[in-house]
Formats: sequence, structure tokens, C-alpha cells
Amino acid sequence: MKIALAQLNSIVGDLAGNTNKIFAAAAEAKAKGADILLTPELALSGYPPEDLLLRPAFLAECALCVGRFIDELDGITLVLGYPRASGDERFNSAIVIRDGNVLGRYDKLLLPNDQVFDEVRYFSPGYSPFVFEQNGIQIGLAICEDIWDIEPASAADDEGAELLLILNASPYNQAKQSTRREVVGQRVDETGIAMVYCNMVGGQDELIFDGQSFALNKSGELVAQLPAFSEQVAIVEYQKGDLQTAEITPDLSDEASAYQALVLGVQDYIGKNRFPGVLLGLSGGIDSALTLAIAVDALGADKVHAVMMPSRYTADISVNDSREMIKILGCKYSEIEIWPIYEAFMHGLSGEFEGLAADTTEENLQARARGTLLMALSNKSGKLVLTTGNKSEMTTGYATLYGDMAGGFAVLKDVAKTLVYQLSSWRNTQGMVIPERIITRPPSAELRPDQTDQDSLPAYEILDAILQAYVEENLSRTEIIAKGFAKADVDRVVHLLTINEYKRRQAPVGPRITHRAFGKDWRMPITNRFSM
Repeated sequence: MKIALAQLNSIVGDLAGNTNKIFAAAAEAKAKGADILLTPELALSGYPPEDLLLRPAFLAECALCVGRFIDELDGITLVLGYPRASGDERFNSAIVIRDGNVLGRYDKLLLPNDQVFDEVRYFSPGYSPFVFEQNGIQIGLAICEDIWDIEPASAADDEGAELLLILNASPYNQAKQSTRREVVGQRVDETGIAMVYCNMVGGQDELIFDGQSFALNKSGELVAQLPAFSEQVAIVEYQKGDLQTAEITPDLSDEASAYQALVLGVQDYIGKNRFPGVLLGLSGGIDSALTLAIAVDALGADKVHAVMMPSRYTADISVNDSREMIKILGCKYSEIEIWPIYEAFMHGLSGEFEGLAADTTEENLQARARGTLLMALSNKSGKLVLTTGNKSEMTTGYATLYGDMAGGFAVLKDVAKTLVYQLSSWRNTQGMVIPERIITRPPSAELRPDQTDQDSLPAYEILDAILQAYVEENLSRTEIIAKGFAKADVDRVVHLLTINEYKRRQAPVGPRITHRAFGKDWRMPITNRFSM
């Protein structure tokens, strides 16, 4: 028996497009001799459909699309992930269709309600396992979260399943794939059932689905693994009571996977939302340089417009390095001086500012002049502005509302500054695109003379380690200090994080690549006096 894994990039809400994509995958699978086509979780609707699930018309249209598969698909057994309505309840379901017949349905038993997931808001849990027969083999189903607990797999085993097919929409983070294989391996050890794990691929707002579908035989050995970050239909065979070894795509390095995740996030956010291209402010610093490299890799140079907006504090090397990078990448480039605009602001405010000392207000006005220019160019061209701030800046509020935070997609929102350096260096190993001086010079916002980031922030190695402990590992101040960090540094970082929640709430969406990003899985109150 041959099983085709359809690692698909569905678009949320594009029911006609997703239906056609699944039909095309079925045709490819049949051409490869497959007996079964396995799709990802909610492949028909895209994942997560969120409040679309609360609209009866959406669910009715999903049902009509399912009807098309029943009426029109033959020659292969389809295991289709879709949202199902039944009376007043909704289920995250899989339907099994063969030659016009519905062999049965399976409703997801365990509904995740943590991190980026809130399925309890939308779905009712299923009640029972489901096993169907194909080529004399008993096959059970599970959907994503089901596999993270022993009970669903055990229930399928009790029903006589010899093979378990798992539909998934499992979002990417840097450590996720090894964890998935470990968890599925535990289920194989407990049940003795071979398992096939089919995962979605693609970007959906802040979530990135990396694919990397795989299969484990009855001994828990990896016998197949699909590439990361690309659509594919691949075959695994079940013969002589077990899955046979197929192609195993090697794992990517941490830097390669994070970089490719960001590229896919930009590619799909721009493409799926039908923007003609992107704009970004190029400063001569490492954050904007990495953002530019990602944008060109994702979209092509013809869809990227970089704008250098120097002030009297912008170093000549910043302009020169930006020009050098543009020569390498070949995208559209503009230079617009902001100082006359800044002076016009200051002239208009001179009466209000009379007698007051200069402070960060003047620095922020420079950033806001740049943000205004970028948004004006965006309005004229229809291109989306990419912001260039990183996670370390989002943590501490080291970014200007309506200035460098102005835009529609924050590419580095979940990329700590230390990782920015690692990804920039990695990208250059694939072909030099970021001038070396951009990587090696001290980072600076260049909003006042001789400014560096460390005038206002702890060293990034310290800041990012505290950030990871507090945000991603959920440790308290006391626990972080016990790890060896200075109390003053911990107190400062946590204080900055707490008081800048209002800024993060207004930041653009950005791709999630860590265990906990400032998005769906960070829902802190803005008004808050607790910071332990």
C-alpha cells in the first residue's frame, strides 16, 4: 500500500483555491500509484481559520467543497482535514472518502488551548477513535494535538489499528521538529503502531508552518522525512506489516531553518495578501540589512524598494555600506534627506518647546519623519512597509511608535539581536550580500552624536539571555538572578519589558520563530503592576 503525504500550503478562507490544490495533489498522488492521499489538519479551510468558524456561511461552503470530493474524486482514498458543523457544534475533523463513498469521519479528541492555540473557543472535542480498512490494513487517524497524549493513539490501537495517519498544522519554532519526532516516537513505543505525520507548510499571519512531514516504522525509526518550507507530495509504502524506508531529507541547521522560516513568512504574507511588493528603511545597520536580504530572497529584487533617509547624525559609512548592499542585491533604492523635514517639525513646535532641554523627543521626531516618508511611499505605490526592529528592541521599548515601528509586517519581531548577527553571518556563507562592516561595527540608532545601543541597554548577550529566560522560559526575576545574572540588569530588563507593553500591542504582526513570541502567545495586560 502506498500513502501519499500532501504537504500543502493552504490559504485561510480560499476554499475554492484549496479545493483545487487538493484535487491537484490527488492527481499527482494517483500518478505515483498511491492508494491513500493524506492531507494536513484543516487543509480545506487553512489553519487557523479563527472567527471564520463562527460564520455559518463559511462552514456551509466548506461542506459544499467536501461534497465535490465525494462526487468527483475517484481512484484514491482521500483523508481530508476540514471543519465540520453538526447542529450547534463545530469539530476539527477528518473525512475519509473513496470512490463516492464516505468511509467515516474522525473528530479531533484533544483541543489545544495554550501558546498560539485557542481551539476550545471554536470546536467541541471528538468522542471516539476511528479506524478504516485499506488493502486489508486497519488504519487509524489522529489530528495534531491528539498525538501529544497517549490516549488517542492507545484508543486507535484498541480498535485494531496497524497504522496511524496523523493530520497536522503544527507551527514552526526552532526546536519543534526534533520534539515532534520524539513525541511521535513515544506513541510508537507505547502502541507498536507505525505512524505517518503529515504537516502543513506556509505562512499564515504570524504563524509559519514548516512541513517536514515524516514517518516512523514500528520500531520508531525514521523512514521518511519531507523537506522543510516547501510544498510536496511524497510517497511512503506500507509492506509486510511495516513502513518501508523512503527519502529522508536531512534536518537544517538552526540558522538555516530560522532564516528560511523568515523568508517563507515574508513571501506568504506579501503574496497571500496580494501586495505588489515591499518598502523598508535602510539605515546602514544590521537589522535593516538582514531585513533587506530576507525580503529580496523572499520576493525577488524587483519587488523590493529600500530607502535610505540620512540625517546629520548618519555616518558616511552607513550610507556607503547601504549603497554597497544595493549594488549586490540590485533592488530599487532611494535616498531622501530628513533633516529639512525634521527642522520643519522643530520650527512648528518651537513655541511649545521653548525653554525645554533636548531629550529623546528630538530623537523620536527623526524616526517619525522617516516613518512618515515610508508610509507616504507605501500609499503611492501600494507596497507594504516592512519594519526592521528586532525582538530585543520590542522587549525593551527601544523603538519609536509611529517611527521605526510604522509599517505592516515586522520581519525581525521574534528575532533577538544576537540571532540577528548569527543569521546575517549565515546568510553571507550562502553568498555575500551584507557588507562585513555592517556586521562588525557597534550598533547605533544614529539619532544623536556618537550614539550606540549600549548607551541605553545592557550588552545584547546579557539582554537576550534575560529575555529568553523571562519571556520564553517564563522564569521569575529571582530564578533568573539565581542563574548568575546581575540583579540590576534583570530588574532593568523586566521593568522595561513591563512598561512597554502598550508599544508592543501597537506593533505590526511578525513571523513567530521561537517558543514564545510577542503575538498570539503573549497576552499580557497593558495596565499591569505585577512584574515578578
